[in-house]
Amino acid sequence: MTEKTSTDWGLRGTTGVSFAATLEFDAVDVRLGGRVVLDQFSLTLKPGEIVCLLGESGSGKSTALRVAAGIQPVHGGAVRINSQTVSASGKTVAADRRGIGLMFQDFALFPHLTVLQNVLFGLRGLGRDAALGQARAALRRVGLANREADYPHMLSGGQQQRLALARSVAPRPSVLLLDEPFSSLDARLRETVREETLSVLRETHVTSLIVTHDPEEAMVLGDRVALLRHGRIAQIGTASEIYRRPVDLDAARFFSPLSEIDSVVADGHAGTPLGPVAVPGLADGTPVTVAIRPAGGIAMSATLPGTPGRIIGKHDAIGIDICQVMVDGLDTPLGLRQPSDATMGVGQDVFVTLNPEHVLVFARD
Repeated sequence: MTEKTSTDWGLRGTTGVSFAATLEFDAVDVRLGGRVVLDQFSLTLKPGEIVCLLGESGSGKSTALRVAAGIQPVHGGAVRINSQTVSASGKTVAADRRGIGLMFQDFALFPHLTVLQNVLFGLRGLGRDAALGQARAALRRVGLANREADYPHMLSGGQQQRLALARSVAPRPSVLLLDEPFSSLDARLRETVREETLSVLRETHVTSLIVTHDPEEAMVLGDRVALLRHGRIAQIGTASEIYRRPVDLDAARFFSPLSEIDSVVADGHAGTPLGPVAVPGLADGTPVTVAIRPAGGIAMSATLPGTPGRIIGKHDAIGIDICQVMVDGLDTPLGLRQPSDATMGVGQDVFVTLNPEHVLVFARD
């Protein structure tokens, strides 16, 4: 089935507005099978804010979502919505009494219900006319107004995602929880669907917590990004803050591949084969790792100035050259991404220069 394009989504600005709530996790502990999954997990979302919870598999991010939804009890700490405690040790307010919407990775659509009936399912507390009005408005916004009599299996993957979104926002929840909402879509659709979903979230003004393992997705969608590690927030900030000033080397590695050079601070600088890098605040003699991002960290040219090197690998990635450059004094090649240049090829001698803005330095233990 051919997927529709973004022009088939409904008119922007037509989604009903929610009464956004504050969502607060206060030192939440969760243990499953004797294993600590959330460890003093603390996070507060302001009304209307979109926060992306980012982390590797097993970091606890989906558990945090289930806790917020009331599906997973907590063993310590508390969860509050608009300052009202909805989860604590020995207390769990039911999911349907929290004013929360859920959008799951597999969409969790009811296969025996039509498109319209799927959306109406979450509107059973309204009168029939009001429920039909909100359901049909949500379906119009996601471009499925003409499919309301169809069943989920008759929709493409992207359309099923739209239906799941419509069902989630139609009740106008105060908080919306999204668990890897785009992971089942192919790359061709993901960007468009993601953009339109973000637009819907902005229109509804719903407080949104999005779980993802994709750093780019988190940076595109979130007002803030929270990096979860071993059940705790390792770092939280805007996309720019967390990318430019990662809290440690592991956080930096999570957001992009790195070329890493071990060095020692001398006279306020870390020496590298590419030249010295300023390291203010670190004492002379401190062992450090100089981490260079492939995009923007170094520039490559066929002419001086720069440090001599040689291209030992090159791949074209639709307008971007992904290169490996060997430089004397380094045990491994530098990774480099820059605009495509057909004049550069494997085996060519080049000159590379550092861009300090995209070079990070971390003290080694």
